Amino acid sequence: MNKKKIINDPVYGFITIPTELIYDLVSHPYFQRLRYIKQLGMSHLVYPGAIHTRFHHALGAMHLMGLALDVLKSKGIAITAEEEEAAQIAILLHDIGHGPFSHALEHTLVEGIHHEAISNQMMRDLNAQFKGALNTAIEIFEGKHPKKFLQQLICGQLDLDRLDYLNRDSYFTGVSEGVVSFDRIIKMFNVFEGQLVIEEKGIYSVENFLISRRLMYWQVYLHKTSTSAEELMVKILERAKFIALSGEEIFGSPALLHFLKEEVTPEQFFTNPNHLYQFSQLDDQDIHAAVKVWASHSDKILSMLCKMIISRNLYKVEMTNTKPDAQRIEQLKHNIASAFGITIEDADYFVFSNKITNRAYNGDVGNIFVLKKNNETLDIAKASDLNNLQSLDKAVTKHVLYYAKV
Repeated sequence: MNKKKIINDPVYGFITIPTELIYDLVSHPYFQRLRYIKQLGMSHLVYPGAIHTRFHHALGAMHLMGLALDVLKSKGIAITAEEEEAAQIAILLHDIGHGPFSHALEHTLVEGIHHEAISNQMMRDLNAQFKGALNTAIEIFEGKHPKKFLQQLICGQLDLDRLDYLNRDSYFTGVSEGVVSFDRIIKMFNVFEGQLVIEEKGIYSVENFLISRRLMYWQVYLHKTSTSAEELMVKILERAKFIALSGEEIFGSPALLHFLKEEVTPEQFFTNPNHLYQFSQLDDQDIHAAVKVWASHSDKILSMLCKMIISRNLYKVEMTNTKPDAQRIEQLKHNIASAFGITIEDADYFVFSNKITNRAYNGDVGNIFVLKKNNETLDIAKASDLNNLQSLDKAVTKHVLYYAKV
């Protein structure tokens, strides 16, 4: 069987599956599940075209990894065929641990368990199934491989994950501010003293990348309607779990009920293989089907919340630079309780506040270094002649008040 397939991608054109092992990984149920998990969660309620999947994104990131490694090899950087395949596998599987509506899931069903840790666990499980073939890929993913630049291509401040999702999300949402010169940036990659750097002539493309990332967060990822829908999904799953844990009957697929009816700690999740198996069976379809059925549930709170999301009657949103007034929140809760005929305690599902943060460049966890012609390296914030670039290294936090329409 010919396993070197070609996939037609709307963003890059033709993508090649480079090796038989990668073909087998793409064919595995763990990876195929990503076809049924939207990349942007609830953003399609704002941008109707945003229904692309994590399957798209993972293949795109793998494609960019192949391009980047070819560039680095052309510049004399030693990368073996094994390392090349392993780096492509590592980025192909970097998001495999995402669940449906990850934000909502990580706050309710698998609380305190981040998708990165689940991705790592799934990679280890695949490694056992493929008899150690993913050893090097896992080393790279975990940052234990001696060639540190390989991990920086996967999860750095200027990585191929971000290059793909900015371009892809921009394409499908129609928000042109997210378009970045991924090909120009990749051609400017180099390695200096074991670290990934960007050559000096690529500095303007990187500036555009950072500014685009900031704009995409405000216009897409942290759009007030998107966050409203995500928070509504959190509240739906919170209420469904409350009902399930109380022993009351509730509809759900076996995988969804597994996490609704049981409080799974991080330690339990990673020591009991059944939890990982059940998680691997979850996708968007489980949640959508449940929400449609829960809209007719006898529990008034759950029914109201589900009807809100089905009819796109989302929370009203107020974003401010300061914390919302506590007295106003209490007044809103009393108004909601009276209008909906519910208790003040249950009004917490309909009135609450939260915080969102936007930081386009985080120099505290990793730097983008510019390699100058004299072999000096400078952080992008210092190398740039844009006065506002340093401000992108500062976290902008906004307080958000959510409340149901009465």
